[in-house]
Amino acid sequence: MTNHEALAALAALAHPTRLEAFRVLVAHEPDGLTTGQLVTRTGLTQSTFSTHLAVLAKAGLVTSEKRGRNFVQRADIAALRALMLFLAKDCCQGRAELCEPLLTELACC
Repeated sequence: MTNHEALAALAALAHPTRLEAFRVLVAHEPDGLTTGQLVTRTGLTQSTFSTHLAVLAKAGLVTSEKRGRNFVQRADIAALRALMLFLAKDCCQGRAELCEPLLTELACC
């Protein structure tokens, strides 16, 4: 992941609605949710939510797939993993023991 890609992802997540939508999608992997289900959860209008969804998609965090009459939105777990690794890479100047608490917390997931 490049600095530019990381900044785009972080900027996309730096809005309460987008962060919440992304977290909901991560929780619903691998099946995802329809756009309508996400709109209902946020309480926003379809057009307003679509704008937020477009930002997440442009940042590479969300993918959309047409299933029948619906579009199913899914969190791109590979992009999430890449962002997390980018942020933690070279953690603590190579002293792995300092990153151990982070790894332990992630392992329980």
